[in-house]
Amino acid sequence: MAKFISRLRGFSAKFNNAESAEPGPIASNDQSQPKKRRKKVPKPPGKRLKSNVKQLSTQAVARVERSRLAPILRPFRGPKPLHQNRLFWLGLGLTSGICALGIGWWSLESTLPDTGSIFTFVRDGTLTIKAADGTILQQSGPATREKLTIRQFPKNTVEAFIAAEDRRFYKHKGVDYQGIVRAALSNVVSGDLVQGGSTITQQVARIVFLNQERSITRKLKEAMLARELERQMPKEQILERYLNLVYLGSGAYGVADAAWVYFSKPVDKLTLPETAMIAGLPPAPSVYSPLVNPDSAVKRRNVVLQRMFDTGYISKAEMETAIATPLQLKPSTPKRLVIEAPYFTSYIQQELPKYVSPEALELGGLTVETTLNRQWQKTAEKAIKDAVELDGSAEGFSQAALVSLDPRNGEVKALVGGNGYGKSQFNRATQAQRQPGSTFKTLVYTSAIAAGFSPTDGYLDAQYTVDGYKPQNYGKTYRGWVSMRDALTYSVNVVAVKVLIDVGFDPVVKMAKDMGIRSKLMPTYSLALGASEVNLLELTSAYGTLAAQGNAVTPHGITRILNRQGQVLYSADFKPKRVVDKGTASILTWMLEGVVQSGTGRPAQVGRPVAGKTGTSEEARDLWFIGYIPQVVTGVWLGNDNNDPTWGTSGTAAHTWREFMTKVVQGMPVQKFPELPSFEGRKGSIKAKPVTPKRELSGSTAPETGAANSESSGGGYDSESSYDSGGGYDSGGGYDSGGYEDAAPSEPAPEPAAEEAPPSDYAPVEEAPAEEAPVEEAPAEEAPVEEAPAEPEPPADSEPAPPAF
Repeated sequence: MAKFISRLRGFSAKFNNAESAEPGPIASNDQSQPKKRRKKVPKPPGKRLKSNVKQLSTQAVARVERSRLAPILRPFRGPKPLHQNRLFWLGLGLTSGICALGIGWWSLESTLPDTGSIFTFVRDGTLTIKAADGTILQQSGPATREKLTIRQFPKNTVEAFIAAEDRRFYKHKGVDYQGIVRAALSNVVSGDLVQGGSTITQQVARIVFLNQERSITRKLKEAMLARELERQMPKEQILERYLNLVYLGSGAYGVADAAWVYFSKPVDKLTLPETAMIAGLPPAPSVYSPLVNPDSAVKRRNVVLQRMFDTGYISKAEMETAIATPLQLKPSTPKRLVIEAPYFTSYIQQELPKYVSPEALELGGLTVETTLNRQWQKTAEKAIKDAVELDGSAEGFSQAALVSLDPRNGEVKALVGGNGYGKSQFNRATQAQRQPGSTFKTLVYTSAIAAGFSPTDGYLDAQYTVDGYKPQNYGKTYRGWVSMRDALTYSVNVVAVKVLIDVGFDPVVKMAKDMGIRSKLMPTYSLALGASEVNLLELTSAYGTLAAQGNAVTPHGITRILNRQGQVLYSADFKPKRVVDKGTASILTWMLEGVVQSGTGRPAQVGRPVAGKTGTSEEARDLWFIGYIPQVVTGVWLGNDNNDPTWGTSGTAAHTWREFMTKVVQGMPVQKFPELPSFEGRKGSIKAKPVTPKRELSGSTAPETGAANSESSGGGYDSESSYDSGGGYDSGGGYDSGGYEDAAPSEPAPEPAAEEAPPSDYAPVEEAPAEEAPVEEAPAEEAPVEEAPAEPEPPADSEPAPPAF
């Protein structure tokens, strides 16, 4: 060490000597001193070389020594100020974050409820549904639900819920961090919310202690409570509370409730497929409800079965057998304290998820104020009961449904979905999709009048074939030239199809949708005869648009929803929307008045102005009447759930409508329909897009005895009537001469609707039996056009004339 110091001092001395040497022309590496320009002093020529050599030698030595000693002799630099140190700021940020998290955690913890209350927690009345007058229609509460101990739940029930909701239930301490990551990855990969991260313990904490807001704060509280519950309670006790409290749709709170609601049996009698279906409900009870979406319920059930197999709870054979088992429901009315108008209240429960969150439904304690008129509802229930019991056996139908609305605001005043809720909870007013038959013609004629057609325009009612589709009238008889109004009054099939062709598929479908039809409509020729299925509620609502002079209002049964504290969660605010011009609505009402005054709807007369339309589907499988006065619109359907044919008539449906309306209108002021506008100079409010058939064949007006002939393949309307060459409407406003649609699409057309019987004073001519000749082919030289399929030919309906009531 002493030797090293000695050498160091020697080097330092040499370095200092070198520094004190006279600087030469070579620049120094020391950048600390500023350079000074030296004046050149002339030297004698003899001495210059010697001086330069000596100077260069001295400077070279100094440079070498300086480079060797620089790492050792470099001046020591002191530490940077704290405000310039990155590590300082990083440390300060982490410390502050930890402190803030600790303070926030302590703050949240101080606001948590006492977890001991889980042992005494019971729900408030989970659901209270009230009529318009405040009377309670349905109320569920703690006393109505069965509570089971964990030992009373079968093993496969417990395993099904663990596999479906929290497969690591027995491993985590309230919060499953692995499950959160797994759920997040699954949702990212699928692009949808397919898994949730909440454990069963967290769900219990949310149900019992927290409100249903969706926020980070609530999730943190949920996690904290879950961990606290896990410290205080054994796993079995947490699971028991969950199985008794979880919301499972259709008013069922807890597994015991659900077993009764969906399968009419206690929990210990459930099969493996039934158990798996119930266990699949918690994530989205309304989406996976087997009563509302049976296909989704089966898919979800199969997912639960797969998870049970993956977890090791069931064998592969058990899983495959359960998956192959079809869904077999046997719904029952939930055990209630009070229940009235069960079909209406079931409709209300189906509507609730549209207006409040799933969390609010799960929490319960809701009060739902509705539009139901209790007196109208009782009258409707009696009318349906009488129709089935007095006429059903004689005419071959076993079920019926009725809906009555206020067309001015869309409020559902009465709704009956069948005869005997205890026997069948299937709601035929809202869930049954049926062919509307000739009641759909009203929407076709509405589109025509809106496009500028006149109700006095004439059409040829004769044998007719268009692109292989051949509509037929009742008894295969024809009237010759008829006006549009008469064609609707007597429900003439051929003319309805021709009107559809002249107006076009798109305008008719759009008009129907605007007026309230939500079901899918097929753009085929048989659409005019009601081949596309709809439900009673939406069809009644569509007629209500005409009753409200062209204003459509969404049908609804809920006015307000309140939580347990009385706070309003939802308040109905449906605004009328004009979808049909007033002139068109008035003309259609006038045309439909003719149906009731002298046509197929005469049994619906109630001693005041009534507009309406009958309807009969193929083989009288569906019997309809939809009618209205300015204040009320009511629809009636009769038929069989298995779609068996009846031998009844739409006149029976009109009679049932009359039985209900006669009592409803008592004391109600008589209001006249709006005045009929002038037909002269009317311009359309929509644009027609006529279909261009490839082949039309018009035959004789005589009763059919065989094939239709081709005596006339022209227009199909009376060129000498008010339907002139310009179409009978403004060519600039409602008719686009270049906007022709293609013929019917290539997909197979649904079965066409049948024709109702004419009134009793219309005597059909009997047809002579004869074979039908093949339809004449189009000439070969025509340009090829995509073929529209031949729609099935509707056999003639043997419906007798409706009696006059």
